[in-house]
Amino acid sequence: MGKASRTKQNASRRERIAAQRAADRRREVRNRILIASGAVVVVIAVVVVFVVVKATGGNSSKPAGANGPTGSALAAVVRDTTTVPASTLESVGSGSVTTPPSAVTNGTPLTSGGKPEMLYVGAEYCPYCAFERWGMVVALSRFGTFKNLSTTHSSSTDAFPNTSTWTFYKSTYTSKYLAFSSVEETTNVADSSSSSGYTPLQSPTAAQEALLKKYDAPPYVSSADAGAIPFVYLGGHYVINGASSTPQVLQGLTWSQIASSLKAGTSAPAKAILGTANYITAGICKMTGNQPANVCTSTITGLQARMKAPS
Repeated sequence: MGKASRTKQNASRRERIAAQRAADRRREVRNRILIASGAVVVVIAVVVVFVVVKATGGNSSKPAGANGPTGSALAAVVRDTTTVPASTLESVGSGSVTTPPSAVTNGTPLTSGGKPEMLYVGAEYCPYCAFERWGMVVALSRFGTFKNLSTTHSSSTDAFPNTSTWTFYKSTYTSKYLAFSSVEETTNVADSSSSSGYTPLQSPTAAQEALLKKYDAPPYVSSADAGAIPFVYLGGHYVINGASSTPQVLQGLTWSQIASSLKAGTSAPAKAILGTANYITAGICKMTGNQPANVCTSTITGLQARMKAPS
């Protein structure tokens, strides 16, 4: 082979090598772009998930209209509401309650699992329910334990808008003294297709509907207020129709502000809530035969005499 031929072959080989190296560089660039693009997609996905979790409070079991404190802040609100000192409750007595529960004449007994049962029917949009739940949580926590309590607020378009409160939806209650059943009929989310104007959540059973028809009607409420909520039926002894005090006392207050005021019991919200809790406690004590004794004190049982049947 002549020198010219070898020179030509070497040049051709160098061109092929250069072309291969260029192709390798292009392939490497493409791979880097794909890897970078994938990383961007992952970051975007993580951000989207974070935003969704942040918006829902990180708790997918919450109803659509529920919001309020989460994490350690929620734990503090639960603690402050469920551990009000007995001495504070004793000192508050009837508090600033304006409408005590009514005694039921020849009431229909209500039991569950061999224990007397307390029934609550309300809705998350309802400002009067919003007030009443605070006293209910305080009172029931003296006899047992809640799990999975969530916070919410009343409707932003109803009276006393955005009242900070609890929801019993998806919560559980355990007590050796009584059973507690709750029905949150709607969320606080507006729904023009619903007859109530809010998104439906839970429905009363046929037996619960029968109690509503009988005891959420005259003489316990006026004809105009028949079917009003909140409705609380205390084992066939007492009934609550509407709020025990005005939700006005909670206006503009956060969950933490309300809960933290309960320990001292001296503020207007605390007196209204704890007075309500004491009346509900008195009703529960009637259901349990005034047990336990350390809860059903003379101050509490003395309130039973004030809960009279409507004339």
